[in-house]
Amino acid sequence: MTERAVLSRKEAVERLEKLIGQDIRPLADKYKVTVFKNGKLNKEWAGHTLEKHLGFSLSSLQAPNGLSWELKAVPLEYNKNMGKIWPKETMAITMINPKDVMAKKFEESHLFLKLRSLIICGRMFESKAEEHSILHSVGTFDLIDEKMKEQVRSDYELVRANIKNRGFKVLTGKMGVYVQPRTKGPGHGSISRAFYAKRKFLAIILGIEVP
Repeated sequence: MTERAVLSRKEAVERLEKLIGQDIRPLADKYKVTVFKNGKLNKEWAGHTLEKHLGFSLSSLQAPNGLSWELKAVPLEYNKNMGKIWPKETMAITMINPKDVMAKKFEESHLFLKLRSLIICGRMFESKAEEHSILHSVGTFDLIDEKMKEQVRSDYELVRANIKNRGFKVLTGKMGVYVQPRTKGPGHGSISRAFYAKRKFLAIILGIEVP
């Protein structure tokens, strides 16, 4: 059995917490994680680096990183208008396979599986060059609050309804309250879609006080 299957969330958090306050960019080089390729940024380099640090091989499968938990790393920045550290951008959760979404209720979906047990790591974004990035926080999140869970379920059901009644291509980031369906992939002409956590929802996941 691989370490991916036996490493508990508690153990993973303890290992990651030791990196808080450290620049994780050198670790990307240590673990040979691609940050830039042909001048294009690998936006998932930080998450890949932390997975490698935990001893995991990289995987693009939709199953959670561990036996029962998922690891996510998100960039943070100081928002002058809000006077606090805030998510720099939305967070990709999982790709949208229209046939799979239509076939599965929310509690069976990849979206729920990804959100029901998270390790969420916040890293400070310094510049587009990504020469440095300090690990700011390591926390956990479980989608168990009924009101929150109901809203995410509603966002999921909105996507299902639109796929059924209007087709996959109509999905847009304007949909959803906590979770939005957006294009994901190279170029503006991408036809792929993924579920993204909006920044307000992401702040809740990170434990940041939401105005």
